[in-house]
Amino acid sequence: MARWFCYLLECADGTLYTGITPALERRVTRHNDGSASKYTRARRPVRLVWSEPWPDRATASRRESELKRWPRAAKLALLDR
Repeated sequence: MARWFCYLLECADGTLYTGITPALERRVTRHNDGSASKYTRARRPVRLVWSEPWPDRATASRRESELKRWPRAAKLALLDR
């Protein structure tokens, strides 16, 4: 079974970006070289601040959707756990 990750990046401007990927290190590298998303391209460099493994894309995607609805304060509290 493939392993997927839900992750949070801290961007250079202090914002948080939420995403999913099966290859965490490669995805962070792509965010930093500007080839992953328009949002992070304009806010480089980015830093991985949190990740959580999931057994498949569907569950990782559900978690990503949940986190994207959270306010910034809740995401920051997640980082402190």
